[in-house]
Amino acid sequence: MTMSPHEVQAYVLTYLEALDCQIMERSPAHVTVKLSPEADKALTNRPYYWGFVERTGAPAETISFTFIFDPDSYQQAIEAAEAKVVQASPPVVPNPDGTNGVTNGTPQGELPKETILGRYFGITPSLPQLGPGRILREEVVYGSRRLQQIFGAAREGGAFVNLFEQAAKRQLRATAPAVYEPWLGVCFKVEFACDLKREELHFLGISLRSGEIIEKFGTKLNRRDLSPRLAENMHVQTAKVSLLDAGAALESHLTNRLLELDYSWAEKAQERLDLELDVLDTYYEAVLREDTPEVESPGNITSDTENVQSDRTPPAPLKKVLDITNAKPIGADVELAAEATVPIDSETDAEEEKAKQAVIDREAMKLQYETRRTEMIWQYEPKVKVTAISSGMFHLR
Repeated sequence: MTMSPHEVQAYVLTYLEALDCQIMERSPAHVTVKLSPEADKALTNRPYYWGFVERTGAPAETISFTFIFDPDSYQQAIEAAEAKVVQASPPVVPNPDGTNGVTNGTPQGELPKETILGRYFGITPSLPQLGPGRILREEVVYGSRRLQQIFGAAREGGAFVNLFEQAAKRQLRATAPAVYEPWLGVCFKVEFACDLKREELHFLGISLRSGEIIEKFGTKLNRRDLSPRLAENMHVQTAKVSLLDAGAALESHLTNRLLELDYSWAEKAQERLDLELDVLDTYYEAVLREDTPEVESPGNITSDTENVQSDRTPPAPLKKVLDITNAKPIGADVELAAEATVPIDSETDAEEEKAKQAVIDREAMKLQYETRRTEMIWQYEPKVKVTAISSGMFHLR
């Protein structure tokens, strides 16, 4: 989903006009506006300043902005205006004294403006304008932070409204007051999502007197003059349906409408999901099926060592091998020391570390497999999500 510069400009202008901002300059590529106090609080992030104004009662000074919706067109317009000014300005005639018609940075015939700093330090360069009179310049395009901020402010400020239909002038002079019928209007956003996505807006209204439900409730409101103020000589009727029951009725009505739709797209999305999961399962099953050494327990290592020692034939007495008559038999402690010199423990430790590392790699591969499977289900699984994005009470005649 995206928005063209024209759509962005229309949305921003609607928001600014709704908050009573003062439009100072406007073109197809930009708008210069002085914010209202409400818009300044929502967009400029100056809580300390507004806290000071509210505590002291000082006159509020809001900020002015130049919002640029089409930077390329705006830059071309500026260059064209500068070129037109240069063409309209009279040519500079050189003087015999070599000043080229310029004296101390001012055109000939125009006296330089004297300033306090100029009296002591000569000609001083112009400083940037600061304070309440300055105008900030900012690009507002789709995806910019300022546009996202305006979206959030509009969503927060317009989440719930309470509006009254304005009466005709003749009703103001009537002897008997006219009555309002209360309506609850809710705008639902329906998202049909899988690996593709489609969104719909359903604006439903229900009468709190009769329980009548109207679809496309916005078309009924567009033909009426609405205001947050209650008009004179008007009377608001008491609601017979509670807001809780009215909201439940609207949700039930929308659910029944959604059940009547064609969901062949969900079946196709489920088929794509099954295909992707089959490919994923086949790949990781082949990877996890590879032979990996298992970690041997200390009991197995001990039994293997005992088997090696049992298979080894005990050494013959030294006296018989050498046939030394005066030789004495070697003691048992010397025989055990000789057996301990066999390098069995070092080889066993290396194999054990290798097996442990293989088990760790296998567990990491299992975790990666589960993560990929969860992500794929989230992406391809068909789902319908309904969200109430705005609502309001509308008192209509």
